[in-house]
Formats: sequence, C-alpha cells, structure tokens
Amino acid sequence: MQLKPLGDRVVLQHQKAEEKTKSGIILPDSAKEQPQEAVVVAVGPGKEVDGKKIEMQVKEGDKVIYSKYAGTEVKMEEKEYIIVGQDDIIAIVE
Repeated sequence: MQLKPLGDRVVLQHQKAEEKTKSGIILPDSAKEQPQEAVVVAVGPGKEVDGKKIEMQVKEGDKVIYSKYAGTEVKMEEKEYIIVGQDDIIAIVE
C-alpha cells in the first residue's frame, strides 16, 4: 500500500530521535522529543488558487523542517508518517 497525497499535501517520514544529548547523556524514551526534521516520501500535485496552479516547492527525498504542531500522523505497514500541507514546511535542509 502506498500513500498518495492530494492537493498541496506532503507525506513525511520522521528521522530517528536523538538517543543522547550533545554532552553524552542517554535519553530515556519518555524524554525524547519528536524531531521536526523529516524526509519527504511523497508529494501531491499542487493546488489551484484563483485559476493559477501553485507548484510544489519540495520533492521526494528532500530533508525538511516543518512546524511543530502541524500535520496528521498515520501508521501504515509498521511505519509512521506525518501528512502536512506545503505551507507547514518551514525549510529544506541542504
């Protein structure tokens, strides 16, 4: 099964949460914060506003940073994804 986003939606897959701090302290699962960095897995076709098509600014494989409370989390085939609107993506990490 594959997720195919509609409109200006983007499917993201989280990067692994940090296991320890920069100073070397190992974090328990309860203290790990979900990262706001993810990889783009699928991109919708874009949307039209006032008859003009708005192109998508991200593509599959891009590493991005998105808004902290954005999106809808889904789980498919033992993998977790988050579906966000293109407006919720803040930056592309190069």
